[in-house]
Order: sequence, then structure tokens, then C-alpha cells
Amino acid sequence: MMDGLTQSYTCGASSKPIIYETIGNHFEGVVAQYPDTEALVVCHQGVRWTYAEFNQKVDELAAGLLQLKITPGDRVGIWGPNSAEWVVTQMATAKIGAILVNINPAYRLYELEYALNKSGCRAIVSAEAFKSSKYLEMLYALAPSLKMCPPGKLRSAKLPKLEMVIRMGEEKSPGMLNFPDVCASGRDEDRKRLRELKDELRPDDPINIQFTSGTTGSPKGATLTHCNILNNGYLTGQGMRLSPSDRLCIPVFGMVLGNLAAFAHGATAVYPSEVFDAESTLRAIEAERCTALHGVPTMFVTELSHPDFEKFDLSTLRTGVMAGAPCPVDVMKRVISDMNMKHILIGYGQTEVSPINHLTLPDDPVEKRVETVGRAVPWVEIKVIDADGRVVPIGEQGEVCTRGYSVMLGYWNDEEQTRDTIDEARWLHSGDLGVMDEEGYLRIVGRIKDMIIRGGENIYPREVEEFLYTHPKIKEVQVFGVPDQRMGEEVCAWIQTEEGESLTEDEVKAFCKGQITHFKIPKYVRFVDEYPMTVTGKIQKFKMSEQMAEELAKVA
Repeated sequence: MMDGLTQSYTCGASSKPIIYETIGNHFEGVVAQYPDTEALVVCHQGVRWTYAEFNQKVDELAAGLLQLKITPGDRVGIWGPNSAEWVVTQMATAKIGAILVNINPAYRLYELEYALNKSGCRAIVSAEAFKSSKYLEMLYALAPSLKMCPPGKLRSAKLPKLEMVIRMGEEKSPGMLNFPDVCASGRDEDRKRLRELKDELRPDDPINIQFTSGTTGSPKGATLTHCNILNNGYLTGQGMRLSPSDRLCIPVFGMVLGNLAAFAHGATAVYPSEVFDAESTLRAIEAERCTALHGVPTMFVTELSHPDFEKFDLSTLRTGVMAGAPCPVDVMKRVISDMNMKHILIGYGQTEVSPINHLTLPDDPVEKRVETVGRAVPWVEIKVIDADGRVVPIGEQGEVCTRGYSVMLGYWNDEEQTRDTIDEARWLHSGDLGVMDEEGYLRIVGRIKDMIIRGGENIYPREVEEFLYTHPKIKEVQVFGVPDQRMGEEVCAWIQTEEGESLTEDEVKAFCKGQITHFKIPKYVRFVDEYPMTVTGKIQKFKMSEQMAEELAKVA
């Protein structure tokens, strides 16, 4: 029981031990138990595979990657929207011990080049395109020699570590390998090597790099192990009470809270569309008889406000996870009543903790489920501390810190940032401000960092500022969030131009387009002569935000 806490420290309890296995070995145990249960449904691709069929696809790609001399510890990028190939690649890299590097599907040239080089990817598995994101064209733009080289033999000045591009789909592209061809290329010796790796790989080996925007500019690569993400997925599935009879609709939170949560319990993962689309999601829930649904609050709002919402049969829904941003109480209540999600859970955490460290549970009182992010998940310690690092009394505000199995190894190739985030006692400092009650429930009340949360997407102003500084006419720039009724927050930039130079709002946005992710592009741009500052010269972003909020309220 959590009752009676006097200081803001707690540890998630469990009667079961941590799953100390590799993802591949645990997955094969599930396959052996439920070979004929559907594992993966991808609606927009017409894919419907049982666990036995899915495992065969995974082994084919794993053997093909081994044939390409991808070895344990090598980094393999994955770039594209939701697809069967994405999920197969996730599980295949896990089976051979390669480290999967998640490349945000919205990345543009500037971000793509950084992520590939920072992680040192030897290979990237890429979709052809999605909407305005022409993935293969961007790879050719960064590495023009790709058009002339033999497939798998890339040599590029801008991408010195990248050797091979594996493109999804059946078509051929100069210099690129084909996903189906790689799947068909494994030999007997590769399959033998795959079996050997089952005993060689270790649960604490790094298996995934997920880039998260950094407060000091460029994204940081959170390095996660088999043990990190397998257990976090398993526990999330356990919180939802998933079983082989459940079908989880995944428009977001795909890799851990989606795939691994489903696969660890023998449930079915259902992808309704390439990226979130309210109608496709509602249609998939009805057609596939989904029992669980994930989303950020904005997605649930969009689904509830769909003009044909009432026409869809959502009676099979029971549970799911809402996370990624604070959830308004009225939205939560509508999801429970109008979407039949009586056991909807609120999740909280960050990429660096794999990613969930708090979760509400179906038996929690409704007020706890709408007003808090729940209690610590099993096997992790949580404390709330003051500026001096001391645990604060119950009911007082402080920084939320996490310690335990879920804490990342560190930021890839970045010891300084790792030391700034994980202290000597292995506590990870979130930068979020929280208040714990005497039962261990946590409320998130603010952020130490000036992160902007736009529709569930985390945006760090410093990252956008560093990009805008590359514009030759920009002398100084400050980026901050302003309140927005629909998205929660929007990005605003106050810019000082170089003397004698001039810029327009449209020119700034055009400079960003195609170079940084669309949701990071400032919606509002203002040109100023000076910034509000303290007497010691520290810029006061909160005053800028207040001033912009007043200005926008007048024109609303």
C-alpha cells in the first residue's frame, strides 16, 4: 500500500520479477504459445499475419541483414511512417543485436544528416515518400554519389558512416538495396548465425536509439536496452490487462507502448493508417473490433469531433493509453463515456525512461485518473526534489526524478549531456515539476525547461533557435511557446536582424520549410529591436510569451 507517505519518494511494487531476456527470445516464447493468433494487422497495406507468419518475416529480414554483414552493435536507421516493414525491421534488428535508430518521419535534411551522423548508422531502411516528405530524394540530396554507387557500397562526404540504403517497396532505385530482396537473400549460414545469436546477445545490450530534442540545441540520442523497452512495453500491456484476445489500435506510440505492449502479451497490433487520421482510426476500431486505443489528447479530441463519430461502432473498446501531453478533465470524461473506454489509462514519462514511469490503473478512482498521472510503474523509484537535491515533503512541488531498470544507458556519444541528466546515483532528472500525494499519485504542474508541447510533440526552443541562427540575416532569435486552444501551445519566434538587413515572416517560414520538421516551424514570427531582460542581462521568455498571448487575444 502507498498510504501514509510523508516524503515524496516511492517505488513501484510488483510480485513478479523483471523479464531478464532479450526481445527476440521473449518474442519467440510468445510465438510458440500463440502461433495462430493474429500478431500484426496493417490496414492500409492489407497485411494480416499470425504470430507464426510474422516471426517468419522477421527471421527472413534478420538473416538478410546478417548476409549484408550487419553485426551486433551496428546502427540501422528506420525512416518512414507506419508500415509492416517498420515493425519487421524493429524485431529483426533486435534478433541480431543491431541498434535500431528511430529517424522521425517528419525530419528534413538538416535533422536527417545530424541523426545519421550522430548515431553512426551503417544502414538505413527508408520508405519512398509520404505526402511532402520525399525520403529517397532527401537521401540523394545529402549523398549524390548514391546514384552512381553499387547498392550497399555508398561512400559519401556528408554521411561518412552510411554504407547502405534499403528502400521499402518493390521498385528499384539507383544505389539502393530493395527490402524484399534483402529479406530473400539470407543463406543457411546466416540462419545458423541467427540461431547462435539467441545465446550470445544480452538483455542489457543497447538495442535502440531514440532521438529527443535537446535543451542545448541538437537532438540527443537516448540509448535503450532490450531490458529497458521490453519491460516497459510489457508493464504498459499489463496495466491495460492485455491478453491474446485483445486488439490494440496504434495510431501513435508505435514501438514500445504499441508493438512491445501487444507482442509481450500475445495480443494483436493494429495499424489503421500511415500516420494519424481520425476517420481511419475510427474505421479500424470498428472493422477490427479493437479493444484498446492509444493517442495523445489532441487525437482523442479530433476523433470525438469527427462529423461521423456517432456512426462508428466503438462498443468493443475497453482500454488504452493517453499520454504525451496533459489531458483536460472534460476530454478524459468524454473518452470514458462516449468512446466506451472505461479503463483508459493516463501515462507519463519521457523517452529517457523507455518511456513510461507513471501510469494510472483501471481500479484507480476516477478523480485520480483525471487529475494525476498515476503512480510509479513496477520496479522503478520516483522522488520529487528541491533545487538542492533534497526530497520534498508530500504535497510540495519539486523536480521529478526516476531510478531503475527503465533509465536509459545514456545519450549516444554524448557523455556531457548524459552527466547533466543522470546523476552519480543513477537518478534521471526529468526537468518536470510535480507534486506527489500521500498515496504516491503524481501531478505534473510545470516544466523547469522551457519545452513547448504542441499537440503532443515536444519542441525545445533552443533547437529551433540554433537552426534559425544559420540564416545569414538573423542576428538574434528567441523561440518560445504561446498558448493555443487547439494545439495546447504554438511556436513563436522573436527575431533581431543584422544591421541594414530586413526579413519578412513568410521568408523565415520558407527558410524553415523542408529543413526542419513542420511542427517546429514558428507559427508566429515577430521582428524586434530588443528583448525583455533582467537587470543581470538574462532574457525573460515568460514576458515575451505573456506579451504575445495578450496580442493574440486582441485579434482572436
